[in-house]
Amino acid sequence: MIICRAPLRVSLGGGGTDLPSYYRDHGGFLIAGAIDKHVFITLHETFQQQIIVKYSKLEAVSTVDQIQHPIVREALKLVPLPTPHLEITSLSDIPAGTGLGSSGSFTVALLRALHTLKRNYIDPGALAEQACHIEIDLLKEPVGKQDQYIASYGGLTCFTIDKDGTVEARPLELSSTTRNDLEDNLVFFYTGVTRSASSILRDQDDRTKKSDDDMIRNLHFVKELGYAGKKAMEAGDLRQFADLMHVHWENKRKRSAGMSSSAIDEHYELARRNGALGGKLIGAGGGGFLMLYTEDKTRLRHAMAPTGLREVRFRFDFQGSAVVAIS
Repeated sequence: MIICRAPLRVSLGGGGTDLPSYYRDHGGFLIAGAIDKHVFITLHETFQQQIIVKYSKLEAVSTVDQIQHPIVREALKLVPLPTPHLEITSLSDIPAGTGLGSSGSFTVALLRALHTLKRNYIDPGALAEQACHIEIDLLKEPVGKQDQYIASYGGLTCFTIDKDGTVEARPLELSSTTRNDLEDNLVFFYTGVTRSASSILRDQDDRTKKSDDDMIRNLHFVKELGYAGKKAMEAGDLRQFADLMHVHWENKRKRSAGMSSSAIDEHYELARRNGALGGKLIGAGGGGFLMLYTEDKTRLRHAMAPTGLREVRFRFDFQGSAVVAIS
């Protein structure tokens, strides 16, 4: 039995510039943080000659081509096994559709497990690229490279994407004090709304491909905010980073009518009146987690309690994708 995991993530700047429709013309830049909430993949070799896949559904098939789960099917084609004697099970600390990059983490964890089963060594960059190849090139999903790369590398990491798709990964250079303060002052509330990111991202992708001026300007500004956020955090100025988060969210809301909702806007304004210096929805938008930065967590938690939103506490994950157990 092999158990592998990959972390979920929060986007700290530049999100949206990692889609091919943008970076192929303009280059991308983003900052992401891996968190200690994970997607787990378990592989177990069975005696029966079949492939069993357990997720929200149960599949039992004879060949790879019969697998309905698209990521599992393409991963098994990319990293083929000699005989179909395999059970694949997935678990996650946080449900899908909450904006934390679960699809990318799932793909990375699955590929890590398959390479481990075949005793292949693969470095984080190559692992992330294989995951991107499956989701972007083979399955034509309107997603970027952020989720796969941060799931593979972990940590607080800056990703610069060249026009040819090459990704350079560098750690965000924070002092230990700044890193601890950032971790302590970010507060997560689950909005109770799950959604597929595809519709929102597809709209962005389509408009970017058509060189929509408003969308391109929006993403240019988001990229500049990402650079400014990096500078602020590395200088230890987290209040400036929080201000930039607020500007980012106000700008991000302009991308799509489905980016926010009246309820989410009310929650955000309530938080802003009660100690939140900045914040945004994590992921493509429309639901998931509301991330807020505050230096007065007690006041903010007290104000948010009547809303019924569930707080989820986290720490940053600096390990990236990993093998948890082999037996």
